[in-house]
Amino acid sequence: MRIPDIAPGARILALGHYQPDNVVTNDDLAKTMDTNDEWIQSRVGIKERRVASATESVEDMAVQAGGKALAASGLTPDEIDLVIVATCTLETQIPNAAAVVAHRLGIKSPGAFDVNAACAGFCYALATASAAVRGGAARNVLVVGSEKLSHWVDWTDRSTAVIFADGAGAAVVGPTDTPGIGPVVWGSAGDKSEAISIADRTKFLSQEGQTVFRWATALHPVALEACARAGVDPSELAAFVPHQANLRIIEAIARKLGADKAVIGRDIVTAGNTSAASIPLALSRMLERGEVRSGDLALILGFGAGLTYAGQVIEIP
Repeated sequence: MRIPDIAPGARILALGHYQPDNVVTNDDLAKTMDTNDEWIQSRVGIKERRVASATESVEDMAVQAGGKALAASGLTPDEIDLVIVATCTLETQIPNAAAVVAHRLGIKSPGAFDVNAACAGFCYALATASAAVRGGAARNVLVVGSEKLSHWVDWTDRSTAVIFADGAGAAVVGPTDTPGIGPVVWGSAGDKSEAISIADRTKFLSQEGQTVFRWATALHPVALEACARAGVDPSELAAFVPHQANLRIIEAIARKLGADKAVIGRDIVTAGNTSAASIPLALSRMLERGEVRSGDLALILGFGAGLTYAGQVIEIP
């Protein structure tokens, strides 16, 4: 039996992101439903969000973000041997998004599959990519979070329409001598699975806001455990980038984490809640703006429908 090459660690080599051109402000939403800018900002912290066009798909956005990450990594498509797409908003059951995205990016015959852990999907996919690299199942992995939530939202329902948005974020993961992706801490609360749901393909997304809020704001032990497993004290973190669900949730978890020196990801203010895309989208934009630097340690924490959660410490590429 031939034993595959095993890497001692895995790290993110590069990031990339994509947002649709169409900006929808709170004032725009106020024209079609009973809401206003003050009401939305006070409850979820969002000022504006991006919405894809009718002809723009989950795969289209994934290709844009994935292509940018691949270019930034310095690798060629031939050097990618696994593609993972985290999404919960595909319009069709099959084919999966990953194989389509790989083909459109010129990646030849990779392993390709999708992960549906909703808003925790990127963290799940990143942990899977890291394990594949460290175990020898893959050399370099393209991980993409891409969502078109606008397709599943009732745009007359202010409880959801003001929150959700579209976009994509991506990371290329490769081998390293020292780990750049810490151990994942993940889990689920299936007893609360109905709190966020799309009942079937004829239904819109529904959410029990208070149930989700109470559950999410109590997830700081997961964040602390991710730090502990990585051997990192929260005071060493340069950034904390949780899923961009709600600004009040983000700030509540950050206070309990005690990472006083960390820059807190608040991408939700101008990007909205993009589910599995939110963490890589926020990370890529923070790096682009110079809010984090290569080599910084960041804690990422995903949580959402399922209910599922996952977190790990990463090194910024």
